[in-house]
Amino acid sequence: MGRELRLASRTRGSLTARLCQTPQDLRAALALRALAFGADDADAFDAPGHHVLIESIATNGPVCTFRLAISDRGAEILSGYSAQFYDLSALAQTRHPMIEIGRFCLHPAWHDPDTLRLAWGTLAQVVADFGAVTLFGCSSFPGADPARHAQAFRLLHDRYIGPADMIPALKSPAALRLAMYATADVDGTGPRLPPLLRSYLAMGGWVGDHVVPDPAMNTVHVFTALPIAAVPPPRARTLQRIAG
Repeated sequence: MGRELRLASRTRGSLTARLCQTPQDLRAALALRALAFGADDADAFDAPGHHVLIESIATNGPVCTFRLAISDRGAEILSGYSAQFYDLSALAQTRHPMIEIGRFCLHPAWHDPDTLRLAWGTLAQVVADFGAVTLFGCSSFPGADPARHAQAFRLLHDRYIGPADMIPALKSPAALRLAMYATADVDGTGPRLPPLLRSYLAMGGWVGDHVVPDPAMNTVHVFTALPIAAVPPPRARTLQRIAG
């Protein structure tokens, strides 16, 4: 992993997206992550990764950040962040470039819908530049208690589990099968999905068949993948326009 990435800054509405270029930029990204996740989550994958900052033009403050790891060959993903929790041997058979998205987060007080649009437009440019065929990563539910997300896990189990020959196998001893939640009650409010996961699924993404609690991060992870070929053409054209 760790291919060189050059990415021009891009603007949408009152926001701008750019790569972190300096130690100060990375500190800003880490500070936003700490605010969003409630913990200092710097790790060994930060140094080789590429970090994107989306900032408010008015305040020059970060409102979104995420980390990218680009692999030329499938086997490289076995040394990435997600591989700590999931056995990615099946997905690693893919012999095309893939991009792992990590530590995606939004400022808790920021609710501009252009933020996600700009994030996905930026990702569309990276996908085009590297010819990536798959985006993947761990989507995180807040809180390390899986029971609080039972409705969401039932939805994922019923509609969004990926192809049997591609989904990760069990690796973490803490893993819980989504099938455990197949009979969870669904109330009128409906399940709450993290924004990034909603975007993945809306564009044709899928999830693995189990989740992994992460007490250190106070989250529950679910493996998520988006085959680029699955993105609906109208959505792809919109992202390409944003990407410029």
